[in-house]
Amino acid sequence: MRDLTSSWPDVPDWRSANIDRNGLVARTIDVGPQHLISGNLAGFATAASLADTGIGAFGAASGERYALRIARDRMLVVNAPASSTPPGWHADGYAVTDVSAMYHVFEFDGSGLEDLIAEAMFVDPRAKSPSAATMFAGQQAIVYHHEGRLRVHVERGFAPYIWQWLEARD
Repeated sequence: MRDLTSSWPDVPDWRSANIDRNGLVARTIDVGPQHLISGNLAGFATAASLADTGIGAFGAASGERYALRIARDRMLVVNAPASSTPPGWHADGYAVTDVSAMYHVFEFDGSGLEDLIAEAMFVDPRAKSPSAATMFAGQQAIVYHHEGRLRVHVERGFAPYIWQWLEARD
């Protein structure tokens, strides 16, 4: 059987990976623990002392702890306290799954942000959506703003592809 891995690009060293050109700064960041909540989102929000059941696409998050709505009955919670995120089913009607190892997070900043969004996405960033789940550079992603920067969560296996796509942009 042919070994096609020799033609694959190397995975970047994410600790130092950085693109800074054409008014766009791209880097990867560690946002801390990420948990998928399924079911009764309001029940979880109450138990975890969250202000809401998650922001949608291009919504604005702030601080270290926030929730991103990704479906009618699902949200991704970033940095929820460990006491509110034991895995499994909970009596209030929701399930918690640790997905910290599943998602890789990119952060973008700079004057080239609008051009990046126009090229990578098929949605109008001014048209708000209740779900932050959308497509980014052809891959399923969770997209939102955090303290003035664009953040994109992608499945970890697709992170090298996204990085290669970013490096190939003019």
